[in-house]
Amino acid sequence: MSDDGTKAISIIAFIGSVFSPWYRWSGRKDPEDHCCLNVVTYGKGGRWTMTDRGQDALELSETEMKIGPSHLSWDGSALTIHIDERTTPHGGRLRGKVTLTPRAVTNVELPLCDDGAHIWRPFAPVADIQVRLENAGWSWSGHGYFDANFGTRALEEDFDYWTWGRFPTREGACCFYDATRCDGSNLAAAIAFDETGNASPVDAPRTARFKSAFWGVRRETRADPDFAPHEVRPMLDAPFYNRAMVRTKINGETVTGVHESLDLNRFRKAWMMPMLAFRVPRRKNWPKRWL
Repeated sequence: MSDDGTKAISIIAFIGSVFSPWYRWSGRKDPEDHCCLNVVTYGKGGRWTMTDRGQDALELSETEMKIGPSHLSWDGSALTIHIDERTTPHGGRLRGKVTLTPRAVTNVELPLCDDGAHIWRPFAPVADIQVRLENAGWSWSGHGYFDANFGTRALEEDFDYWTWGRFPTREGACCFYDATRCDGSNLAAAIAFDETGNASPVDAPRTARFKSAFWGVRRETRADPDFAPHEVRPMLDAPFYNRAMVRTKINGETVTGVHESLDLNRFRKAWMMPMLAFRVPRRKNWPKRWL
């Protein structure tokens, strides 16, 4: 999020693009053949990129990930993302560089189900970010976050619904991960991080629902009893997924952060896949057809 609250960016590098219809139609047997750099910018002139690419587009080392014309690199203190992607549905280009500098890197690793088939790894819950996108006319700095999710099964095999939120606080950041699993059990994780990366579980305030957006995905987050959480800036609204800047109150502190809701009951519907294919083009061959 930008310091002035008017802009935001989300970047997700996928190996095994979990929300790609092409990966689902393939039977999800070869994750490296469905890699992707999903970039979404929010605010005036916002753009969307999410191209499903084949295995030839992927190169990996300990410090670098290349996905087609874009790449991410880690130098020991900062993560740099060089973006060169085609936007959908209009086919423009999004180019530039984003640098995320963690204030600290944590050692937290949270299993999301009992057998460890899904893992959440919050590398840097508190970070600084610089965004320089040449053709979008964007140049700003702000507050950032860096995490990863790993899984050996499809999300919809194990979860019906989840919400996640990361809220900057005076001390650092607070993350909430709440989920309803397919077996009827629940995940309720609440972790506070300080500026040095130390993590500690906290007593989470009660769950509070707030108004849904156009597609009607249920939205709820944690909030003190005297506060009604609410959206302050829309980000992404899809039939099964919603992302927004949300304001809530946690243990007496009013905070604004990024919140996500994911309805996997909707996502597992077969009719959802053709809709997604419109926003997620498939470019199997590299470099001949990277555009």
